[in-house]
Amino acid sequence: MKAFGETRRVAKSVRRRKSEAPRAWQRMLSGRRLDLLDPSPLDIEIEDIAHGLARVARWNGQTVGDHAFSVAQHSFVVEEIAAHIQPGLDPRWRLAALLHDAPEYVIGDMISPFKAALGFDYRVFEESLERAIHVRFGIPARVPSPIKALIKLADRACAFFEATQIAGFGHEESLELFGRPPPGYSLTIEPMSAAAAQARYLERYHLLAEAAGAAPADLAFDTE
Repeated sequence: MKAFGETRRVAKSVRRRKSEAPRAWQRMLSGRRLDLLDPSPLDIEIEDIAHGLARVARWNGQTVGDHAFSVAQHSFVVEEIAAHIQPGLDPRWRLAALLHDAPEYVIGDMISPFKAALGFDYRVFEESLERAIHVRFGIPARVPSPIKALIKLADRACAFFEATQIAGFGHEESLELFGRPPPGYSLTIEPMSAAAAQARYLERYHLLAEAAGAAPADLAFDTE
């Protein structure tokens, strides 16, 4: 009886510690419950990503115009730039470009200086979520280095246009920070409403996912 009583005491203590632990999951509008510390591809939906990214502002909202420049809009511009830099880019890698900032639907768009200040732990968390997103949509968990470099180049090019047109940076300052945009590509930034950016992001996803043969966004998973 003494051993049984001790077992009950330990079990009760474990349940209490679990109930007292800080919540580490987020409920999505799709109904999914995403564990932020151990994200599962089964709990990731493209509609949640598009909805969230369309409402996350680049540059911490320090931009001109009636609408914030959303991460969703930034993402489909980066995909377009990547395809301009490398014509004939495989749809799978164009999809990777579209999803390059997808983790921010959960963690927000943290400006680069703050990411650097937070250091390694933040990047480990971001990369864990990125891997789960890639698995969910049929992209290799780790994108090949040349593709990663291409997406980064397109990302910096988009940042140059954003910085000079809507974020208050000077031309020379932007060249120093982000480099020169790719030859033959020009862009006029016109921030979209959240609803318009969300719709455009989903449209690009469906076109690219179909071309790449990626997992469809409406794939039914057991939510239990």
